[in-house]
Amino acid sequence: MTEQKVAVVTGASSGIGAATARRLAADGFEVVLTARRTERIEALAKEIGGRAYTLDVTDRAAVNDFATEVGRVDVLVNNAGGAIGAESVETGDPDDWRAMYEVNVIGVLHMTQALLPALRATGDGTVLVLSSTAALAAYEGGGGYVAAKHAAHTIAATLRLELCGEPIRVIEIAPGMVRSEGFAVTRFRGDEEKAAAVYAGVAEPLTSEDIADTVSWAVTRPSHVNIDLLVVRPRAQAANHKVHRVL
Repeated sequence: MTEQKVAVVTGASSGIGAATARRLAADGFEVVLTARRTERIEALAKEIGGRAYTLDVTDRAAVNDFATEVGRVDVLVNNAGGAIGAESVETGDPDDWRAMYEVNVIGVLHMTQALLPALRATGDGTVLVLSSTAALAAYEGGGGYVAAKHAAHTIAATLRLELCGEPIRVIEIAPGMVRSEGFAVTRFRGDEEKAAAVYAGVAEPLTSEDIADTVSWAVTRPSHVNIDLLVVRPRAQAANHKVHRVL
């Protein structure tokens, strides 16, 4: 009997992370959900038959403890991240930039380093980095987030080179405009009006489930197939700065 494959999803308490956890569970994975919000991941773990670990990916000691406890890992989905603020480079708060770098970049580094031995041990591991179209093109008011996601993109590209020849795939998925739970609200520090304006007039921005579907497709390709970089946007968005709106 084949042992059930295990997928670790970071930032699994809401939005893309929660949708990805649900989708991978439906695909037959045992899903290990990690996030800082214990109640949420415990409820979701119960719903999908997974395991919940309260974890801050920026805390290396906690990540190391998690790695010693989790056991088998076939897929790591580095989803934890987010944006804070939309100020210009000139007026941006360095503390916001630092916080974004810690979770979007150092968090990916911590989880990947800590779980590579387990991924390698399966003989068929997958590291997936959820970056953003911000990783590929700058835009006004996005300097800190763009810088962090460019760095996450570079981690994926470099790791792929360094692991070439080993049985580990490195996948990057870069979503464009996604109306996911909490992302814009967090970015605008709880301002619901500003958050809603991001999607104003856009008939169908992507949903968390759309991205989860993409993650599912990428990690369930045959072992010899590596999806290096997949950019996914809604039809209404041709580029970061080009969005069709009906107002």
